[in-house]
Amino acid sequence: MRNNFDKSLEDINLSLVEMGAHVERAISDAIGALKNKDKQMALDVIENDDIIDDFEKAIEGKCYRLLLSQQPVARDLRTISSALKIINDMERIADQSADIAEVLLHFIDDPYIKEPVHTIKMGELAVKMVNQAINAFVSMDLELAKQVIEMDEEMDTMFQNNRKELVSFIVRDEGTANQAIDFVMISKYLERIGDHAENIADWIIVAITGEHKNIRVF
Repeated sequence: MRNNFDKSLEDINLSLVEMGAHVERAISDAIGALKNKDKQMALDVIENDDIIDDFEKAIEGKCYRLLLSQQPVARDLRTISSALKIINDMERIADQSADIAEVLLHFIDDPYIKEPVHTIKMGELAVKMVNQAINAFVSMDLELAKQVIEMDEEMDTMFQNNRKELVSFIVRDEGTANQAIDFVMISKYLERIGDHAENIADWIIVAITGEHKNIRVF
């Protein structure tokens, strides 16, 4: 029985990693579309969001079937419960990547008011946070999870600095307002992605230690 349980748990882990890869790609492609002014890539991010939704439903089903068919010990129960929470955060990350792509379509054909260097750096950090969070879950690595939480402070600082710079554009020239506001929205979505990655790391800590921190809901 235990062998079958372990195989089912490994299957959940593998599915979660595959879902994580799609989520990472969604963020990367959204930022790539911004960097390269690639409208088709932005459209693909929006279209592929359904694939990630399907992963969430499939993994959720696997978790519930395992809970109903077995009697997991406390640590296993925490792992499965955390996986259910993690896939919800990953689905929200994918939604926000699609939101970034939708906002980008508002102005992708226009000249940018500034090179989106800081926004791209936020996107790269978001991808790194999600990648490390998923790796921390698979390896049940407490220290790696804590590193993700620490990175969220950097993300918050980057967002604040980027927002201040964009607001200064509006102050100097009202003609830049629409695009500047769109850039602020994109930056805010990236900051939220960082928060979701932090949530994932927090759930990993729950799975490993049983200690429950304050998890943010969006």
